[in-house]
Formats: sequence, structure tokens, C-alpha cells
Amino acid sequence: MDPNSSYPVNITVERPPKPSRGWALAFLLFVLPKALALVPHFIVLGALGFLSFFAAIAAQVAVLFTGRYPEPLFDFVVGVMRWQTRVNAFFLGLTDTYPPFRLRK
Repeated sequence: MDPNSSYPVNITVERPPKPSRGWALAFLLFVLPKALALVPHFIVLGALGFLSFFAAIAAQVAVLFTGRYPEPLFDFVVGVMRWQTRVNAFFLGLTDTYPPFRLRK
């Protein structure tokens, strides 16, 4: 199309301003300390998540043969998921309560 022709649509694009360094400071002041405080939780939950995977597989086999989900395996898997949810909620700022080191509420 000819650039000199009149066309009813005009588009102008402005270059965005340089990003603010305030967001980097906010990250260091708020997110990094929370992440450092949660490192022990991440380590323990990593191991428990690994065990929870195998507990869920064992539960599937048990359900296949017995028709019931074994209560101890259910309590363990649900407890790990609850703990992970509490840690994620604290990290994302959804709660100000530091999560306890336990599977039950």
C-alpha cells in the first residue's frame, strides 16, 4: 500500500519508559526474606512430596484391589498438600501466619 495515501487508521507507538528500580527493591525487601525464611519448609516438603508420590501410587494399588483408600495413606497425602498450601499462601502474601512444621492443621 502507498504510504502517502489517506487511510482512516493511524497508529502511533511510543517507546515504553525505562523500568523502575523500585520493583527490584520491593523484591529484595519483601519476597527474598520470605523465601529465605521458608527454605527449611521447602527442603522438608521436597522430601515429603517425593514420599507422597509413592504413597499415592500405593494407594491406587490398594484402591484397585480393595476398593478403599487406606486411611493412613490418605491422611499423609492430604497432610502434605495442606502443608504445601499453607507455605504457598504465606509466600504469596495471602496470610501473615508463618506455617507450622506439621501435616495436620
